[in-house]
Amino acid sequence: MIAAQLVPTPVGLPLALLTREGVLVAAGFTAEPKEMFVRLTPALQAEGLEIVEDLGIAAEATRAYFAGDLDALDAVPVSQPGTPTRKRLHEVLREVKAGTTVSYAELASRAGMPRTAARAAGSACAQNLIAPFVPCHRVLPSGGGYGGYYYGVPVKEWLLAHENGGTVNSL
Repeated sequence: MIAAQLVPTPVGLPLALLTREGVLVAAGFTAEPKEMFVRLTPALQAEGLEIVEDLGIAAEATRAYFAGDLDALDAVPVSQPGTPTRKRLHEVLREVKAGTTVSYAELASRAGMPRTAARAAGSACAQNLIAPFVPCHRVLPSGGGYGGYYYGVPVKEWLLAHENGGTVNSL
């Protein structure tokens, strides 16, 4: 069974957390956990979805992160599907510390895939099911600006400001 919980956030949207046996398999800024559930693999969807009151460590880490402990999300175990390349990019993405950003090309280079470059890194970010635990919001285009974000650029801007100690407001 996939267990889900909505955790209120100061972003203006709750964070839907979905776990399987204590491992986070999806997280996203939505008030409807089913929006994340339908993005899971068919095998995981076949297990069903149950809304619960408390997911434990994932919910605690979420609250701590939004309260200012910017490293709290790092300790939560995550698992998501993907090719070996995508999994490597997601793994390296988790190593990008709060308060810092990288370009798509730099992310690929850190993953040991400089030839893969920005396209594969951008695809890995676009397919990321576990935001902000796999912090794709910390990846910016090398040409400037914020680039895209699955949950909208204002959410990405909010997260980056939060991690940089800037003043942030609810969206």
